[in-house]
Amino acid sequence: MEQSETARVFGHVKWFDPVKGFGFVVAESGGPDILLHVNVLRNFGQSSVADGSGIEIATQSTGRGVQATEIFRIDPPVKSDTAPLADIAQLDEDTVRSAPLEPARVKWFDKAKGFGFANVFGKAEDVFLHVEVLRRSGLSDLQPGEALALRVIDGKRGRMAAEVVAWEAGVPEDD
Repeated sequence: MEQSETARVFGHVKWFDPVKGFGFVVAESGGPDILLHVNVLRNFGQSSVADGSGIEIATQSTGRGVQATEIFRIDPPVKSDTAPLADIAQLDEDTVRSAPLEPARVKWFDKAKGFGFANVFGKAEDVFLHVEVLRRSGLSDLQPGEALALRVIDGKRGRMAAEVVAWEAGVPEDD
């Protein structure tokens, strides 16, 4: 099987199924769909990605088609027409971004119900995770035990995630 050199591509996620372990990216420049395997996504620090997310990847053509080999950036999908969560609707993005990133693990998440909970390291109370916050963060699903970083706010019913990012973003760097 002959492989070509890698190319840097900008595009969007056509679809991604974490259960199947793969999905496809459509390049802005056109061409065939690009296979996105879950292992490439995991190397980026995520286990899922929301359909419609913008993505910058390295690709390689193989005998079986074009495949993503590395992810450089994922941008959340363009905002939908759905009503925002009441707890975060009134917050501006600067307020959310000013909240510290806190390392956490997913306790459980049910995509069908649209919510779940995480535990922030060193804190006893659960943090509510809503599927709309995941979508805004460029994710579509979470697995129990998955490590991530959260920007947490005090909502009407307790602590809730206002942003979810890859684990590496919440781990302090060594000086």
